[in-house]
Amino acid sequence: MSHTPTPLLIFAGSTRAQSHNRRLAQVAAGMARAQGAQVTHIELADFELPLYNADLEARGTPAAAIRLKELFHAHPAWVICSPEYNGSYTGLLKNTIDWVSSPVKGDPLWSSGSKPFAGKVAGLLSASPGALGGLRSLSHLTPLLLNLQCWVTPKQFALSRAGEAFDADGQLVAEPARQAVQGVVEQALWAAGKLSNS
Repeated sequence: MSHTPTPLLIFAGSTRAQSHNRRLAQVAAGMARAQGAQVTHIELADFELPLYNADLEARGTPAAAIRLKELFHAHPAWVICSPEYNGSYTGLLKNTIDWVSSPVKGDPLWSSGSKPFAGKVAGLLSASPGALGGLRSLSHLTPLLLNLQCWVTPKQFALSRAGEAFDADGQLVAEPARQAVQGVVEQALWAAGKLSNS
C-alpha cells in the first residue's frame, strides 16, 4: 500500500540574517524530510506585506497575502519557529497571520478568513539566547492559533541559550534538544495524518 508523504509547512517568525529561529526551522525541516514528509520551508522575507490596514486592503489584497493563504491551506501540518519579543511573538508573525486570516470580499475561494487555518495542525518551536528559550512567545501564540481553529500539538519546545546551541553546520549540539525538536515534528505529522483519515 503506497503512503503519500504529509505536506508540512515550516517557517520562522523572523527575517533577521542570524536568526536563531531561522536556524531552528532549518533543523526542523531536515528532520521532517528524514521522516518522509513533503516539506515546504519558506522565508517570510520573500513575502512583502505592508502592516495590515483594512483601508489598504480595501484597495486590493496584496499578492503575497494570497500566496501565503494558498500555502497555509495546502499544508495540513505546520511547524512555526517563533522568536520572543517583549515576552510575546513578533510583529512580523502577527502581521502575517492577520493578512492570511483576513477574508477577501467577493473572492469565492478566500471569502472565509478561517479557510487557511481551520483544522491545520501546528507544532510550535522557539529559540532565544535567554534561559526560557522564548517559551512566553509560545504561550501567547497558542491561543491565537486555537482561536483560528488550528490544532496545536501538546508537545512544544523552547530552545534556551540559542547562541551556543548550534554547531558550525547549523545543527543542534545537544542530543536532548534534537530529540525535543524531533518530538514536535513527529507529533505534528502524526496528528495531521490522524485528522486527514478521520
